[in-house]
Amino acid sequence: MRTPKFSKLADVAAVNPKLVTRPAADELISFVPMSAVDAETGSTESGEDRLFGEVSRGYTVFADEDVLVAKITPCFENGKIAQACLSRPTGVGSTEFHVIRPNRSQLDARYLLHFLRRPAIRIAGERRMTGSAGQRRVPVAFLASLSIPTPPLQEQRRIAEMLDRADELRAKRREALAHLDDLTQSIFLDMFATEASDEWPAVTVADVAQQRKGSIRTGPFGSQLLHSEFVDDGVAVLGIDNAVSNEFRWDERRFISEEKYQQLERYTVHPGDVLITIMGTCGRCAVVPEDIPRAINTKHLCCITLDFTRCLPEFLHRYFLTHPAARRYLRQTAKGAIMAGLNMEIIKAMPLVLPPLALQQAFVKRLRGVERVKAAHRASLAELEALFASLQDRAFRGLL
Repeated sequence: MRTPKFSKLADVAAVNPKLVTRPAADELISFVPMSAVDAETGSTESGEDRLFGEVSRGYTVFADEDVLVAKITPCFENGKIAQACLSRPTGVGSTEFHVIRPNRSQLDARYLLHFLRRPAIRIAGERRMTGSAGQRRVPVAFLASLSIPTPPLQEQRRIAEMLDRADELRAKRREALAHLDDLTQSIFLDMFATEASDEWPAVTVADVAQQRKGSIRTGPFGSQLLHSEFVDDGVAVLGIDNAVSNEFRWDERRFISEEKYQQLERYTVHPGDVLITIMGTCGRCAVVPEDIPRAINTKHLCCITLDFTRCLPEFLHRYFLTHPAARRYLRQTAKGAIMAGLNMEIIKAMPLVLPPLALQQAFVKRLRGVERVKAAHRASLAELEALFASLQDRAFRGLL
């Protein structure tokens, strides 16, 4: 095992460097907002051409290949740390970027990027954040004082290339999953957004819910359920995180006691219920799986219990996310800002072009075939994620 040499980051890189040469006001630069930083790939978009004079004030200036670190919450925690990949030599972007420019005789930029994107750095940076809630930021002193292993440049480049190759495998697997999502959308549109749909009945979401009180509901409000009433084990409580990816996933686990559940039993979710987020990240949709344990939903979700003799949950889920009529209704109802005004009444009134049940069943059969392939890809991606994390850890401990 080699014992790597360590350097303070400020000694081998410029942190928030000043402009060496200021572009002319009429010179084109690459404008890169925070939204152009890809947290998964660690790269940026090439940037939109702007005149430097238009953005020379009130923004952060950086150079092509500089490393950008989002300083503000939640962007930093979400992994918005990337190497600028610009179409112009100079970039201008958010004031919420820290800029790190490696001394090329001592530190490789790709090596630095992989070092900063490690979970350990994000956890440490989050602990050092300063400021009030919602406006907390990573201080420049945290980055400047980081201790980074600095083997010879050739070794840094070898490590960076190895991690780049491993990262490419992850990217290809994610791309394959995205193509499968596109395939699902195409199957839905081919089956249901056709001329034949003109002959199908026009109903609303309320019409296809079970015809009983509470079949379309939100969770407990206000003092009905306090954060202090969550316990370590018991009846699960579903929130935005369970539906935010547009498919049901377990993320953060929250529970209430059996006694509390007895008070809130009317908010129980059932297998096949459709969940739609109506607060926070609005307009995401998921179907509750068959193996769901006893659970209730929070006020952040609208929960729909369907009449399965009329409408299948997989159909409604995809209709809500994909069908042109649904998207048009939501845009018009929210006055141009999709989901800005989403609530239970809007969901109840959403028009639904209802195909025959047999056609819905045929769609579900095809959908499950795609889901089996996706499950295999997800398992492969999970293995690649674990391998990449192991390589990162070993690389910066001098074990590769």
